[in-house]
Amino acid sequence: MPKVFIPQAGRSLEVNDGQTILLAALAAGIGYPHGCKSGRCGSCKSRLVSGEVDMLPHTPFALSPDERADGLILACRAQPLTDATVAWLGGADEIADIPVGRFEGAIATVEDATHDIKLIRVRLDDRGAFTFKAGQYARFLYPGAPARDYSVASRPDEELVEFHIRRVPEGAASQLIWARAAIGDRVAIEGPLGSAFLREKHSGPILGIAGGSGLAPVKAVAETALAKGMGQPIRIYFGARSERDLYLLDRFAALTERHANLSFVPVLSEDSGPGFRPGYVSDAVAADLGDLDGWKAYLAGPPAMVDAAGPMLLERGLRVADIHADVFFTPEHARDPR
Repeated sequence: MPKVFIPQAGRSLEVNDGQTILLAALAAGIGYPHGCKSGRCGSCKSRLVSGEVDMLPHTPFALSPDERADGLILACRAQPLTDATVAWLGGADEIADIPVGRFEGAIATVEDATHDIKLIRVRLDDRGAFTFKAGQYARFLYPGAPARDYSVASRPDEELVEFHIRRVPEGAASQLIWARAAIGDRVAIEGPLGSAFLREKHSGPILGIAGGSGLAPVKAVAETALAKGMGQPIRIYFGARSERDLYLLDRFAALTERHANLSFVPVLSEDSGPGFRPGYVSDAVAADLGDLDGWKAYLAGPPAMVDAAGPMLLERGLRVADIHADVFFTPEHARDPR
C-alpha cells in the first residue's frame, strides 16, 4: 500500500487500494481540512509535493485544470499510485484542531420545523467535554439506525446540541428517526468534523447561502458571529422550493431587529408568495451583490445549489480560499460531481 506523508500532521499513513487520501487521513484521526468529500467544494485542496496520484471526477470549481497543472490536488478525490507527500493549503486557521470523540446523551426536545424537517436537540451527559466550532458537523447515532452526518445548528456555548434532520425518500436513518424519535431517547454523537466553520479572525463581510436543512450550519455561523460581537455585515440567503419549506423565519426576524448588521433573505424557487424573493438562491445573491473581494462565504445545502453558487461567487471576486462549503447528500442526489 502506498504511504502518504502529511507534513502539517507530522505523520505518514498507509492508504488502502481504492481509498482517497482524505478518507485515510480522517480514519487515522488527522483533522484534514475538508467539506463535501465529493470534489465539489475545494476545502481539501492540497499541494502534491512528491509522488503520483489518480484523481477521481471533480468539478472545475473545486479544482481548475490550471491548478491541477500547477501541482494541486483534492485530497477527497486523490488516490495515491506511489508513495507521496501531500500538504494542505492554508495555515492553522484552516483546521479546527479539536479532537474527535464519542459523546452520549438523550434527546431533550423534538420539534417539527417543516413538513420534512425536525429540530432535534440533545442534552449530552457531559456537555463540557464536547467542543466544536460553529459550522461543523457530527455523526448522529440513533438506536437501530445507520450513522449519519448532520450539521450542528446550535452555537458552541449553548447547552443543548441542535440538529436539523430532514426526512428523505429511502433515507434509512431519517425515516426511522422521524418515526420514532422521542424525548428521553438515548443517542450518541461523534465529532466534531468538517472545515466549513466560522473564521473568527475574519473582519470582512460574511455571506451565508443555505438550501433546505443547510440552514443549520449557516444559522450556527451567523448566531455565533453575532454572539461574539462581530460587527461586520452578515447577509444570509435561505433557498427553498415553496413557503412550506421555510422555517425559523421568526427567529431570524428577531435577530435582524436586534442586530443592524444582519440581513436575512428567503428565496423560493417554485411557489413564491408575497414577501418572498422568487427564483434560485444563487441568482438572488448575484442580483444583490457585486464585488465580493474580502468577504467570507459559508455555503450549505444540496449539490446543485453549491455547484451553482461557487462559480458565481468567484465571478464576483471572492477567493476560493474564502468559500467554505458543506454539501448535503441524500439518496436523491447523485454523488458524481462531473
